[in-house]
Amino acid sequence: MNTSSDAALRFSSDTITFDTLFTSIGSPTKNLRVTNQTNQNITISSIRLAGGNQSGFRLNVNGEASNDNYNIQIAPRDSIFIFIEATLGKTGNSSPLITEDSIIFRINNIEQKVTLMAWGQDFVLVKSDLIKTATWTKDRPYLVYNEVLVDSNQTLTIEPGAMIYFHKNAGLMVKGTLKVLGTPEEPVEFKGDRLEPSFSEIADQWNGIILYSGSHNNKINYAKIKNANIGLQVGTIEHTGFASVELSNTRIENMSWSGIWAMKSKILAYNCVISNVRYYNTALLLGGDYQFYHTTFANYYNNFASGIRTTETLVVSNYLVDLKSGVRYVGDLKAATFGNCIITGNRVNELLISMDKKGETNYLFDRSLIQVSDTFKIAETNRFVEIIRNVNPRFKSPYKGNFELDTLSISKDYGRISYAKSYPRDFKNDSRLDDDGPDLGAYERIEKKR
Repeated sequence: MNTSSDAALRFSSDTITFDTLFTSIGSPTKNLRVTNQTNQNITISSIRLAGGNQSGFRLNVNGEASNDNYNIQIAPRDSIFIFIEATLGKTGNSSPLITEDSIIFRINNIEQKVTLMAWGQDFVLVKSDLIKTATWTKDRPYLVYNEVLVDSNQTLTIEPGAMIYFHKNAGLMVKGTLKVLGTPEEPVEFKGDRLEPSFSEIADQWNGIILYSGSHNNKINYAKIKNANIGLQVGTIEHTGFASVELSNTRIENMSWSGIWAMKSKILAYNCVISNVRYYNTALLLGGDYQFYHTTFANYYNNFASGIRTTETLVVSNYLVDLKSGVRYVGDLKAATFGNCIITGNRVNELLISMDKKGETNYLFDRSLIQVSDTFKIAETNRFVEIIRNVNPRFKSPYKGNFELDTLSISKDYGRISYAKSYPRDFKNDSRLDDDGPDLGAYERIEKKR
């Protein structure tokens, strides 16, 4: 047995840090490896939390859950693992809090320690609620468990800077009206509740936002919708009528099924970016009335673990086939207009138009850049007007989610001025009307003056 005062332990880290946690909800488990570097057995007299049982942290040492552990032996050149969790108490404050503690190791009358740190945030819990008219503010984040529903004839208003987090399988459903009132300085964010950096780009963490058919006057401005299954579903096949929404200055990204999934509904969208989706970046189905201006549809999905993407960035159709029943539903495509847009990605063909003759068919791609195969027919001059096809738009860094234009982009100054006059400010609130012409997509490139 090594009883020397030189028999120091080696730790896999001298500080264990928990990124921002929601107070009163347990953290993910982290581990600490403790190694005996000597050629003899050693006995650790005690392993304990300095804060004891009043600490916000919990220990599991060699399979035993306890914050005070004694006479732990480690064989020569061997290790043990300590598993650590944190649960921080509510404070009633809107400001984040920092909790610190340490694990104290005593061996041969020598003390060593490993620091524990956690950042916590109080929150408002929304759990399986039927929401009447209400306003959510930025004072504290909202954590949604299960699915919550904005009831018919009721309005949920979300103020600038609000943060909305969703637990696994949770979502926001709207039969009434949703008003998301973000600003360039304080966007509203919707995302999963796993706050570790390793989850920052993981899709399918929650179920997304659903606007039921019959839900009208919805407005989403300056929002970030990330890491869901479907980011925004507009319309439901099983309900009568249609849904409507004005979508502006919003990023919808990193979804497992679809960024926008619309059925027989009405969308006015401008200055939006829809990107990085496993299947359908944007699908406009069963007809409807869709107006997209200065929008960037860009799908550079690149996750080889889940397979190569086989679906187009943008799908426009006046029908939908129910995969379970085989029933084919047909609607009327009153309009689908894409002006000054970019439709692109890392496949040869990024546009699919599929129509049933039983329904109306009206669509227009005007002054837009489209990535389509050489066999794709765009000869119809009443549907494809002054299109740029099969040209790299030259984004700054598309695989990292930066869809601003490079200085050599063909999309610069190519847009139709009439659309730009209707939407004179871009996603970053820069003017589209101060240079030689408006750029395609959500971002106007502003060249530095010499």
